Amino acid sequence: MTELARKLGQFDSIYLVIGSVFGSGIFLTTGLIAAELPSPLLIWLVWLLGGGLTLFGAMTYAELGTMFPGAGGPYVYLREAYGEGVAFLYGWTFFWIIGSAGIAALAMGFAEYFGSIVPSLSLTREIFSASIGPVSLTLSAGHLVAIGAIAALSGLNCLGVQSGARFQNGMVILRLGALAAFLVLGLLLGAKSGSANLVPFFPRGPLPSLPSFGAALLAVLWTYDGWYSVSCTAEEVRDPRRSLPRALILGTLAVAGLYLAANVVYSLALSVDKMRGVVRIGEAAAGALFGPGAGRIFAVLVAAATLGCLSANILFSPRVSFAMARDGLFFRRLAFVHPRFRVPSTAILAQLGWAGLLCLTGTYQSLIEFVTFVLVLFFGATGFALIVLRRKAPRRERPYRVRGYPWLPGLYILVNVVILVSVLFSRPVQALAGAGFVLAGVPAYYAWSAKRRRMRPAAQGGRK
Repeated sequence: MTELARKLGQFDSIYLVIGSVFGSGIFLTTGLIAAELPSPLLIWLVWLLGGGLTLFGAMTYAELGTMFPGAGGPYVYLREAYGEGVAFLYGWTFFWIIGSAGIAALAMGFAEYFGSIVPSLSLTREIFSASIGPVSLTLSAGHLVAIGAIAALSGLNCLGVQSGARFQNGMVILRLGALAAFLVLGLLLGAKSGSANLVPFFPRGPLPSLPSFGAALLAVLWTYDGWYSVSCTAEEVRDPRRSLPRALILGTLAVAGLYLAANVVYSLALSVDKMRGVVRIGEAAAGALFGPGAGRIFAVLVAAATLGCLSANILFSPRVSFAMARDGLFFRRLAFVHPRFRVPSTAILAQLGWAGLLCLTGTYQSLIEFVTFVLVLFFGATGFALIVLRRKAPRRERPYRVRGYPWLPGLYILVNVVILVSVLFSRPVQALAGAGFVLAGVPAYYAWSAKRRRMRPAAQGGRK
């Protein structure tokens, strides 16, 4: 049986963490946060807090990853802590919603920005539309761009994990260079002409309510999604017991520093009143600092950032469904490893097909609404898996141990529980729909388990 190839080095792993997180979110989120927290201090504080909580999660996953350095990351940790049933529900939800809907959303985001640069290929240029029962299909030039991007990057990843990693690394370097130039120039110009925008720096009047701060923190944590990416590719990382902790921690710290610096520049460029509710905050800040023509240039940066993030997600996401299939708990063909390129090529192509369909139907938009509740649910469960495994497998080798145990993992779990309850009350329909989709995986799990039991005797008989 062909195995996955350990081709990812230390820098590949760090770049994967940065690339999976650093997409369009940092250029779109702060204006929405300013609507909840009308003070530069509070805006910076919530970004610091979000980065700190993500770091605690990265440290938790680092210990789990060094214990079980296999493909699938959280799927493996949940399986070892709670059994195959819980792990299946995570993988089931990851394939149908978390991974593929996220890829579709990134691809459509790239198409939207690409269309603003090349109007003839925009999402508004409709080519074909039809309705099949309750489902409507619309094909525009922008849809072709989105699906073409997914197909091209999926094809590249089918040629080997190094092929996907090289493109991903190049996109990270390009994005970091462009963002660094924006930050340096923004700080220099902002310090001269925009420091007045920091006044009032401290909040005036009563502090924002807890739900408002929670909504802002949730938006920040959403922009950090993907930080766990390298754990999914652990089976293809050289020396994962040393590389995984470094990649998770250093990658998260790098992103947190960039995010905070970007928000300092935004605050220098625009007052809180001008930031409040602005979706394309990055373009607005660039226009205020460098003039109206800078917005178009910034759109190129956002398009590149989104494409790079899409590339990283296409690289790591199929490893979850591959791990499930290898355990006999998903479509068997998804466990196929290409004998020459040594990648889960069928899982990559299955993800391409589903994500492409979501782009066409537009259902990824409704699925994304369910993602927050589901993600936080599994983040909390995976964090608690560390505590379970400390008791369940105390003698298991742990090349990396979380510092501050059990307080830091405990705080990570607690925050996820608080967010989970908050989402349940603030968005009950989306939360219940997400929970319903997870529970829909229960009969699917029993069906695949029964199928696996039937196949094992046949396989044993064939070997006699």
